[in-house]
Parts: sequence; structure tokens; C-alpha cells
Amino acid sequence: MRISLVPSSTSAESPLQFLTSYILNDTIALDAGSIGFFRAPREQARVKHVLITHTHMDHVASLPIFLENVFSQGSECVTIHASEAVQETLKRDLFNNFLWPDFVNLAPNGVPFLKFSTLKPGVPVELDGLKFTPIPVDHVVPTLGFLIEDGNASVLIPSDTGPTEEIWQRASKAANLKAVFLEACFPNAMAGLAQISKHLTPSMFLGEVKKLKVPAALFAVHIKPLFHDKIVQELHELGLEKLSIARMGFDYVF
Repeated sequence: MRISLVPSSTSAESPLQFLTSYILNDTIALDAGSIGFFRAPREQARVKHVLITHTHMDHVASLPIFLENVFSQGSECVTIHASEAVQETLKRDLFNNFLWPDFVNLAPNGVPFLKFSTLKPGVPVELDGLKFTPIPVDHVVPTLGFLIEDGNASVLIPSDTGPTEEIWQRASKAANLKAVFLEACFPNAMAGLAQISKHLTPSMFLGEVKKLKVPAALFAVHIKPLFHDKIVQELHELGLEKLSIARMGFDYVF
């Protein structure tokens, strides 16, 4: 299993993450914050499946651009895998002929720009050799995290969340869990805002990973750029041996 956190800064090798997208094994994207700004359209077109965790803009910002970049009347369109709640929001608030053309129903010469596949909590989906199990987490809009398995390893990506339970229970029972990519949005001094917005601080990050009953590498993601240095400092002060700050554009292989 190969996972890369797609860069979202135009600065060369910047550690800052403004938007969220992961690319898995070249053909699958998890969230679409930045995949439409990633490399050349021909490389983007290798992605045939996009799983959307939730509808906040940093996770869907480049979805319309991506779909336009890869559209070809001679090939199969991209499948968007999302919950019913996410699909409804994308149709009503994004592909509405105001913010963007209605790609859901637009099909030049009978070829659509996209098709939807509905994700249901706890029901695995198998895509290009990977199994994705969507698991609800606790965010301010309906949000799914994912346990991802390929038969040899498992990886957990909870997406945006405050303190939650079920996803840790499932991850603790997963076969050969190798890694967790977990958010750390705000510094500890902003715990009140983290609680209201249902995100994590480094201290809350520690509380969540303590719920995991098996060892795994920990990668901190979704670090607010304005507070990046302070959050990284506080994360390192946790003393977690297996903790790293996730690198943008780096291929993690499990």
C-alpha cells in the first residue's frame, strides 16, 4: 500500500498543509482538497476513484477542477464515493450551476463527468486491491474516517474529528495495523476552539492515540499553517516514540 499526502502549497517543499488530499496506489484519492492542482492532468487522470470524507472546503476545494482536468469523452468517468449526506451537499451547494456547472447531470455526447457511489458506515468498499471501511467520526458535519486494508497491512485515516470512539475500537482489531494519519489542528492554548469546531490539539491527539490498543506509526496531519511551529513543538513534547509530522508529497509504503 502506497500513500502520499498531496502538497497544497506552491512553495517548494513547504511543510504547510492548507488543503487535504491523499493519493493511494496512484488510482485512488481520499478527499479532493488539492488533487486538482497536483502535477499534470495526465497524471491526475490515473485517479479513477475519489472518496470524500466530508464537505468542508479544504477537503473538496479542487474537486471541480480535478473533474474538468481529467474528463475525456473516450474513457470511463471518475467515481465519487461518498455518504448520502455528502452527495446531497455537493449537488446542492457545489455542482449547482452557480458555483460550478452541474457536473452531476452534465454528460456531453452521453459521457458523464462523474458518477456517485454511496458509502454506508461499516460497509467495506473494495477498489483496485484496497478495502476501505468507512467509520463515522465526531465532526461538525457528517464525516467518515477510513480503515484501509490490502491483505498485508492496515492504515487508519480518521479525517477531521474531535474525540471519538468507534474508529479506535475498529482499528485496534485490524490485522497488522501499520500507521495512523491523525489531525492536530490547533495548539493547546486554543482547546476551546478545537472543542467547538470538533478538531484536536496535541493534548487531545495524545488522548486519542491512547485509545489504540496496538502499536502503529503515528503521522500528524491537518496542522493549521498559522500555528504550525507551535503545534509541531507541542506534538514533539508528547514524547511519543512512533510520532512523525507527515511529509507532503512523500510516498509512504506499508
